[in-house]
Amino acid sequence: MASTTTARRGEARLPSALVVAVAIGLYALLPEQLVLGPRLVIPVLELVLLGALVAVNPHRMTRDNRWVRAAALTLVGLIAVANTAALVLLVRQLVTTGHSHAVELLIAAGQVWLTNVIAFGLAYWELDRGGPVARTHLPRGQLARADFRFPQDEDHDTIDEVRAGSSKVSDWVPAIVDYLYVSLSNSSAFSPTDTMPLTTRAKILMGIEATSALAISVLVIAKGVGSLN
Repeated sequence: MASTTTARRGEARLPSALVVAVAIGLYALLPEQLVLGPRLVIPVLELVLLGALVAVNPHRMTRDNRWVRAAALTLVGLIAVANTAALVLLVRQLVTTGHSHAVELLIAAGQVWLTNVIAFGLAYWELDRGGPVARTHLPRGQLARADFRFPQDEDHDTIDEVRAGSSKVSDWVPAIVDYLYVSLSNSSAFSPTDTMPLTTRAKILMGIEATSALAISVLVIAKGVGSLN
């Protein structure tokens, strides 16, 4: 192996913070009938949690403890639960609402779908191999069991220019963009593409994500076709 995990820098905080901010904004902009309770309650709670996490690791993710992990997982769970509730309400609206609100609901469906991609991407990012701090600070032998098998984990015996980026040679570890891509491809193809789930929890999460994405797609197509008649 070329380098050791102690030489890795912590993952940058800004990308994940921006992703969470996008998810919060998408939920806050949903139509009133898809929001649980007062519109700003859930976004404000999410912003408070995000602010606390940024305060702990403002630039790079280097500090971690059980309270930080609990706050991070709570934030992801809150985004996921709120969006799931919005999805249920969206399904009801798509089925029962007339064509006069079709455009508004189709836009909302896009918001829910994109938030779904973000929520599951964040969940994969937080859970895999112990989370973002553990992945960049622990030796590989001390990492928790991997939930996903990335192509880089198997590229060490290929041609030189591909081998150079493999986990074994370059000590590569996945970051937020990699997990968002896994989530996006799963929501688009309704199945894993180049990254395979290894654990039961990863398979369950990917199954739930694919099912919810399929439901949104089918209902949106049906509503779109119906509104043309």
